[in-house]
Amino acid sequence: MKPAARRPLLLCALAAAAALSFLLVAPPPPLAAHLSTLLAALPVTSPYAPRPKLLFLLAGQSNMAGRGLAPTPLPPPFRPHPRVLRLAASRRWVVASPPLHADIDTHKACGLGPAMPFAHRLLGASPDLVLGLVPSAVGGTRIWMWARGEPLYEAAVARARAALGAGGGALGAVLWFQGESDTIELDDATGYGGRMERLVNDLRADLGIPDLLVIQVGLASGEGNYTDIVREAQKNIRLPNVILVDAIGLPLRDDQLHLSTEAQLRLGDMLGQAYLKFNSSTESRQ
Repeated sequence: MKPAARRPLLLCALAAAAALSFLLVAPPPPLAAHLSTLLAALPVTSPYAPRPKLLFLLAGQSNMAGRGLAPTPLPPPFRPHPRVLRLAASRRWVVASPPLHADIDTHKACGLGPAMPFAHRLLGASPDLVLGLVPSAVGGTRIWMWARGEPLYEAAVARARAALGAGGGALGAVLWFQGESDTIELDDATGYGGRMERLVNDLRADLGIPDLLVIQVGLASGEGNYTDIVREAQKNIRLPNVILVDAIGLPLRDDQLHLSTEAQLRLGDMLGQAYLKFNSSTESRQ
């Protein structure tokens, strides 16, 4: 009877051994698919986290979230800096380190976007700044998904409010790079301008910043045949404090949709220059 009584324990031990052997011989998950999540799980605190920050909301789709490949070592404009912080998905301030959208745009492996070179450009002009980046972009999204009441819009507004409340500071601008998915259907393309203007007005109203600066990136590529229509709509936004930084001509990856690492570096610098120029001209008028 004793052997029979021990049989369940023996079976459990055998099952555990089999599971362990499987783990030992099974191939690891693809690195590219999990690198973003692994990096995001290793936040680095900064002594500057409690200080007031100049905040920037990063919104749009994949080219803002970043699909640029990360070389080793990273070029200096993509490297972490103690004065450049990121609002993690947990709404804690951590040192910003690419990929910035790893815990926000979770359906794809994120890479390098324009935000880190943008931040380094601003630090080059004002080294004492503390910057707070608020990632909110999600790949493959159309502009109607960013309308007031839609989950993407509400999440971005909630994260912006959390950033303003978590350590204080001021929202310097919204960096907006989106529209590639709106080039597929003609109705989306022709309706882009009106939707973009509503988005800007709603953001300003809901965040209580009527003169909020919005820097939109002119498309460098599109998923469909109506890229020119969306680009024309971007150029013809007539709201005050909405400026365009055109990405046309920047190098693309092999998929002819996503910006290359070099392009993201150049775009980030262009966005930084645009912000500094706008800020300088605003100060000169006061």
